[in-house]
Amino acid sequence: MPNDVMKAHPSNSATVTQMDSIQHLSSPSHRSNVEGAGENGHHVEVVKEKPPQGSGWLLSGIICINILMLGCALVSSSAFNITTITAVHRQIFLITLLLLTMSWMLFYMVVTSRKERAVLFKDCHAGPVWLKAGLVLFGLLSFLMDIFKIATYVGYLHCDSPVKVAFPVLQAVFLFFQTYFLWIHSRDCVQLHTNITRCGLTLTFSTNLVLWMAAVTEESIHQTEITHLNISVSHKLYRANYGAKKCTCSHSACDTFKEAFYYLYPFNIEYSLFASAMAYIMWKNVGRIVDHNRRYKFKVYVKDVFVGPVVGLLVVAAGLVTFTLYKVNILKEDRDKRNTALLIHFIMNIVIVSLMSLSTVIGCILYRLDHREYVSEKNPSRSLDVGLLVGSSLGQFIISYFSIVATVATGAKGYLNGLNLAWAVLMVLEIGLQNYFIIEGLHREPVHTMQANARAFQEHNEMTNVADGHKPRHSTPKKTSWKRRVLKEVCAFLLLANIILWIMPAFGARPQFDHSAEIYFYKYTMWNAIVNIGLPFGIFYRMHAVASLFEVYLRG
Repeated sequence: MPNDVMKAHPSNSATVTQMDSIQHLSSPSHRSNVEGAGENGHHVEVVKEKPPQGSGWLLSGIICINILMLGCALVSSSAFNITTITAVHRQIFLITLLLLTMSWMLFYMVVTSRKERAVLFKDCHAGPVWLKAGLVLFGLLSFLMDIFKIATYVGYLHCDSPVKVAFPVLQAVFLFFQTYFLWIHSRDCVQLHTNITRCGLTLTFSTNLVLWMAAVTEESIHQTEITHLNISVSHKLYRANYGAKKCTCSHSACDTFKEAFYYLYPFNIEYSLFASAMAYIMWKNVGRIVDHNRRYKFKVYVKDVFVGPVVGLLVVAAGLVTFTLYKVNILKEDRDKRNTALLIHFIMNIVIVSLMSLSTVIGCILYRLDHREYVSEKNPSRSLDVGLLVGSSLGQFIISYFSIVATVATGAKGYLNGLNLAWAVLMVLEIGLQNYFIIEGLHREPVHTMQANARAFQEHNEMTNVADGHKPRHSTPKKTSWKRRVLKEVCAFLLLANIILWIMPAFGARPQFDHSAEIYFYKYTMWNAIVNIGLPFGIFYRMHAVASLFEVYLRG
């Protein structure tokens, strides 16, 4: 096949003949040859995909699009049309999706994965340990959120639908079921039941995205206030959840549990996105053939960095302090205290993004000095990382550019407008530089690969010297170069800075509504739509940047 890529070790070229059978993988009679090649060809690296089977890919795509469109329509309708489509209708749809997804996962684990030649290959780049650890952490916090929801909605069973209790119960079961499934099978490159597997994975992908949309909508409505009408949109959500009629809780802890589970929404949002990304990688790997014997092990050396983590932790601590002051003072009726809260918040964010921009410029300069080859092999995980990074950054770009236009058009009068303009401009600059830094780092050859190539070259020279009668030279291992050390410092600082920039909007910082310049310019309805569409992507961008920067750090 013209798209096949094979690399044979010089000392084991005979195994190349064995790998010829892989070209006939689509034929059942030749699958046994593939297994033998996978077991014996330790020196052969194969990166190849089966030709896309039209029915499987097309059907899975149709399923994905229809679930997402219907889910988006129901989520939007239940949020804004509380008389016709209620939260109960949305939850019934979500319960159906959860049951279907768990049924397919059970079929995959019990039937497909246990077939003799179902999973001959593993994608070593998919599902790294740190990603699985993040999935488990966010899953546990999401489970805690469901517990609080159950405790809250049980208090309304006497006057409201039992579906509102059934949904968090089933979602809690789904969290454990899906986390176990992704932990065990996220690296699988399935070769049997490919059509069913593709459809099941798109069902899993779509279900998690619909859960993400529902969580983002509820969290956004809870955080949004219509100040000029003196009415909270979260009150509309309350009416949608508990009905327009008076429905009181039967126990005294309802308000406490309700506030608690709203604070856990950011973790549930991230869990759904993590699971969606892992399901997408599995879908891309269906029918893919890779060398499962070649696997890179990354090691983290804390002693290699010091300045970056220290400065990053100071930034996180300062950000938490200013964020707390902002949350306390922004709710007060005193206009001066509200303006002071906005002033502190704007200055803190300007300082953070300025330091991040400077650090990223230093890192980009070091890329030019530290010459390293680019990795050209096909890697669905890396392609997804880059796509998500660029795509999610568009959300913050949208908010920043709309804010720039509104502030400049109104003359940027006053210190708050000036700070808001500076923050928006620096945010655009910082995200652009950081995207370049991360994408460049993900495509650079890992340092362990360079070291392995250097050792192989040295061994070859020593063998040549011995054959020529010369004594071999023994070289001492080199220490980490200063360029690599500075790059690690930059990655460590950017990682921590992105964490605090994730925490502030994820847990309720909404200067876009507290500062009224954009509201007066665009009117509330349009600005509310811009922020509530762009901000969830901006929040996800920060968390995804943290994961990508950790990957760049490990690559050295």
